[in-house]
Amino acid sequence: MTLRVPEDLLVHLRHARDLADRRYADPLDLDELAAVAGVSKYHFLRCFAAVYGHTPAAYLTQRRIERAQDLLRATNLTVTEVCGLVGYASLGSFSSRFRTLVGMSPSAYQAKWAERGAPRIPGCYVFMHGLSDREPKDTAIPEKRRDDGRS
Repeated sequence: MTLRVPEDLLVHLRHARDLADRRYADPLDLDELAAVAGVSKYHFLRCFAAVYGHTPAAYLTQRRIERAQDLLRATNLTVTEVCGLVGYASLGSFSSRFRTLVGMSPSAYQAKWAERGAPRIPGCYVFMHGLSDREPKDTAIPEKRRDDGRS
């Protein structure tokens, strides 16, 4: 038996999916995504899976690994740095999930792309200019001091 999802719920499911796309590196949970959709977490889980073919957790994992692939291909960041940027706290969990979804380890994936000789974005540039999709933790710009020593 397939679940029939009401049409008026589709837009709310899309809002939750968009949140997962934007904030994939943050620790999102089922309660938060369901709240965006305006339904209980259990109903949200069933409806999301029926519409998108994956549970919210599987969708979020897939999004994180896709972004990790982008970073490993295009930057000179280490696997550990990429792991943190895409929302994993454990390098082991990241590497295991990456291998399962991509078919090779993150290091092997990065090496494969490095062999092709494509130009790589320096990691410092990624961190400075926000190409990692993560918001900077401290965006305050220090005030310049006036000539008389007062700020």
